[in-house]
Formats: sequence, C-alpha cells, structure tokens
Amino acid sequence: MPSLRRLLSVVLLLLSSLALAQSGGKPLTFAISEGTSGGLTAEATLNKYRPLVDLMEKTLGQEVKPLYVRDFNDLEKGLREQRFDLLLARPSDYPARGLRDYRYRLVTTGRPDGHCVLLVRNDSPLKTLADVKGKRFIMPEKAAYLTRLCRAELRDKGILLDQENVSYTKEQGAIPFALENGISDVGGVSTYSSVYPAWLKQGHRVLHQSGPQPYMPLVAAPGLGPEQLVRLRGALMELDKSDSGRQLLQRIGVQGFNGGEDARLRKMLEWLEK
Repeated sequence: MPSLRRLLSVVLLLLSSLALAQSGGKPLTFAISEGTSGGLTAEATLNKYRPLVDLMEKTLGQEVKPLYVRDFNDLEKGLREQRFDLLLARPSDYPARGLRDYRYRLVTTGRPDGHCVLLVRNDSPLKTLADVKGKRFIMPEKAAYLTRLCRAELRDKGILLDQENVSYTKEQGAIPFALENGISDVGGVSTYSSVYPAWLKQGHRVLHQSGPQPYMPLVAAPGLGPEQLVRLRGALMELDKSDSGRQLLQRIGVQGFNGGEDARLRKMLEWLEK
C-alpha cells in the first residue's frame, strides 16, 4: 500500500508538470523592484523570490519568469507598455500608478505598512521635527518613492523639502555613513530598509516617523484572468497560516499579504502628488 501511494504521488507530480508545460501561451513575466532599499544583486534578488515564483506557477498553472527591475524609468515604461504580467514593488507609487493609469488590478499588499523615518545621531541637538528647518538632509534619489513619501509627510508638517539643503544618494545604505560622519544632519529611510533596525541597534534615534502607507503591492496586468487573480490572492493571503508559508514570507521580508486595499493605494498616490 505505501508503494502504491508513492506511485500515485509520482503520477500526480508528472501530470502537474505536464499541465504546467502544456498550459499554453508565453510564460507570465513577473517583475520585481526593491527600489533603493534593496542592496542585493539581480541574481541574489531573483534567488530570494524563487519560492514565491514557484508558488505562483503552482497556483496559476502557468510558467512564471521573474525579472529584476532596478531602473525606475524601466519600471514605469514596463507598466505603461504592459510588459509585466505581474509586478511586486517596494516603491508603492509604481503599482499605484499601474492601477490608475495603466489598467492594472491590485492583487495584494504586504504587511506591515511602510513609513518614512527621519534619522539623527544619538548626540544630535535636533529634538523635534521643527528643528530640521535649515539643516542638511540626505535622502534617496529624488525620484525614489521613499523620498516622495518623506517629502509629502514634511509638506504636511509645514516643511518644504525642495527648499531645504538636500543631498541625494542612490542607496539608502549610504545615509548612515553621512550622518555618522557629520556630512548630513538628518536622513530619510524606510522602515523596511535594513538601515532602519541597524541604526536603532547602534543606539541612534528616530526623530520622526510618518503615518502608515501600503507596502509592497502586487499588481496584475489586464491579461491575467479574473479567476487567476482570485486564486493568486487567496494563495498569498493563506501563507501566514503554515510554517512553510511563514518561511516564504520571512524570506521576502513581509509578515503576510492583505487584499482589498485598492482605495487605500489610490488615496496614497493622490496624497503624494498634492
């Protein structure tokens, strides 16, 4: 009987593989962007998301080819031309524009939410947000989502970042160096960046944290069928209910996935573009 069960398992596995191979059409392109907060190479990033790709293929019954997108212009162009069947991005403004401008649909968002945090050294004389006026800022690239998030937060608090003394860097990892060496007085990073917990561990301070915003949205192009979208959303939202699923989540840096956040993601984009 055990050997019969093993034989049935092998047959089912072969049938599943055959169905995947014969699912027809070209493979789905799954674009991944970690913005300026990810310090991994393209190869390491694709390896990091391999279990998620496997889950997508199993759920959708179709081959999924991951694509690492580092350049923001390429990210926007890919959405505009609908070259991405699926896009998972830390910079939440790109998936949000996919919904608003390019007919994409929201699958899920990640947990927890993202925040802009303004960092200062532990010995900094800056104590409140009002103290940053006229000081030296360091931020990710000017077009980066995190910089836009910090800019909108500061704008609401009466501080116009474009009128301040700001240096920009391609990597959030360069921001602690500038602060520790007195090159800048205050730096903006994301709560999901590895920089943030490392900064706190060293005994330094957070001067201000923004309100929560949707994190790591996954969006699907119009070509993905409604039934496929529902199946994928359901599979992702179930991940935090099993040990293997939680391992996958930990690997990609989220605690779980939420559905039904379309309105919130659109509202975030309106706020950024005020």
